[in-house]
Amino acid sequence: MRFSHLFGRTIREVPSDADLTSHQLSVRAGLIRQLAAGIYSYLPTGWRVLRKIEQIMRDEMDAIGGQELLMPVVHPAEVWRATGRYDAPAPGPALLRFRDRTGHDMVLAMTHEETATHLALQEIASYRQLPLMIYQIQIKFRDEPRSRGGLVRVREFTMKDAYSFHADFDSLDEFYPAIYQAYLRIFARCGVQVFPVEASTGIMGGSASHEFMVISEAGEDTLILCPGCNYAANAELADLDKGEGVRGPEQPMEKVPTPETKTIEAVANLIGVEKRQTLKAVFYTMPDGEVVFALIRGDLDVNEHKLSNLLGGAELRPATEEELINAGIVPGYASPVGLSGVRVIADDSIEIGNNYVAGANEAGYHYKNVNYPRDFRVDMIEDIALAREGDRCPHCDATLKAVRGIEAGHVFKLGTKYSAAIAATFLDKDGQAKPLVMGSYGIGTGRLLACIIEQHHDDKGIIWPVSVAPFDVHIVSLGGNNPEVQEAADALYKRLTAAGYDVLYDDREETAGVKFNDADLIGIPVRLTVSRRTVADRAFEVKARWEDERRSVPMDEVEQAIDDLLAQGAARESVAAQAMVAQDVEQ
Repeated sequence: MRFSHLFGRTIREVPSDADLTSHQLSVRAGLIRQLAAGIYSYLPTGWRVLRKIEQIMRDEMDAIGGQELLMPVVHPAEVWRATGRYDAPAPGPALLRFRDRTGHDMVLAMTHEETATHLALQEIASYRQLPLMIYQIQIKFRDEPRSRGGLVRVREFTMKDAYSFHADFDSLDEFYPAIYQAYLRIFARCGVQVFPVEASTGIMGGSASHEFMVISEAGEDTLILCPGCNYAANAELADLDKGEGVRGPEQPMEKVPTPETKTIEAVANLIGVEKRQTLKAVFYTMPDGEVVFALIRGDLDVNEHKLSNLLGGAELRPATEEELINAGIVPGYASPVGLSGVRVIADDSIEIGNNYVAGANEAGYHYKNVNYPRDFRVDMIEDIALAREGDRCPHCDATLKAVRGIEAGHVFKLGTKYSAAIAATFLDKDGQAKPLVMGSYGIGTGRLLACIIEQHHDDKGIIWPVSVAPFDVHIVSLGGNNPEVQEAADALYKRLTAAGYDVLYDDREETAGVKFNDADLIGIPVRLTVSRRTVADRAFEVKARWEDERRSVPMDEVEQAIDDLLAQGAARESVAAQAMVAQDVEQ
């Protein structure tokens, strides 16, 4: 490809709306262009990278028996209604709904569990066909309200999604490590270091899932890690050791004055108790306006994601003072005691201790010696506590750490959630109809591209791993109008192209500084410079993108020099990859 004909220009200025490094460099290097919020075009250079990522995915899916197909991006609403997700709080408004010209309800797919299950209903009849896995690389659309970070959080995106079908849960458990390892190989071959963590199943449902996280300060997810036993989980799901509560003989409940004390710290200090001897009241509002009371021990925080899951995946927001007052609740002094007409979901920590201090639902007063279930009722008691840095690990005595991360992939054990809803069954060995047991596995291709850049760049630009680089070689011609230099550069371009290398040839009439800056920005692994000096020396200047060293190579040895540098680059990238792929998954 001649640079003078390349569709997509490089940009010197950092885009004003780009905070993430990958977003800045993707735009500046001419990989992507924004059409609307969260909607991007891939220019030829970016598309080349994406196609190489996709081929790696195909290799690894095929290696474990995957069969590639293509499913529609537009779905009739009936298949989503069958599973309950069309009208469920989650995905809620993120699922883009519309009507076709005949008035038929349709959706733009954000995932393909329903469609894959519908296909299985038609194509799988017997246990003899199982297990099997299908996969596709397909466009999805999520009406994301908070598009950010370039390709990290978008509305339209491409995903490699796979779906496995099994006769029983043992078969799914046996297959799950194979897909887990295949994902580790995909990330390793793309040069990305990931950290697998236990994760919430969220709107997908199922019994278990793992996320493959890229550790990054720019990430939107918080990961909880234990340095003692290697426990790792997304904060949405993470557990913690809640310790021992303060417990003694139950005392009579007593109302005490607590003027101007609306916080847990203030109440605990005034009454002279530890925070873990108090009950914290946190209020949220559901999309339908219902106020939900989350009750938890005072030294802990509520995990909104855990709470949302208990409420069917509803999108929650903090309740306003006006909403609390309308519900008969006194802000700052709310109490579970005597409360009616409000749904109360309590954390199981309230059962660890007793004789708590709680609000009296009267301004300036709290109760002492509040005990459950003697003094108040709840609708549900579950774990809704948020694991935080500094908390104790639930599996050992170590202290938990918190880091930020970007989700690069996600695998799920779905079970029979979708097959049962759509009546996708098979006949077992005894001729009995059984629901298919399923798994679902996804990687966003554009987000993976962004993660690669996040981990492979310097202050000059991108440093592409050899496996996904848009080109192998970047030829920089510094000849100007010198016919000998032009002739040597043209001949080198034709020679390397004929030898099978992917080559970007900078034949533009630009200064050496502009050309070298663009070469560093775009980040192709090997740079070859052709100039008056190199032509006079019957040589080319060779430089690897990840090194400062430049060296002169005789013209007839240039292919060997390129091969050596590409092999060196691949070896550098495989060191971390080998350690990563050795990781196991707990069933």
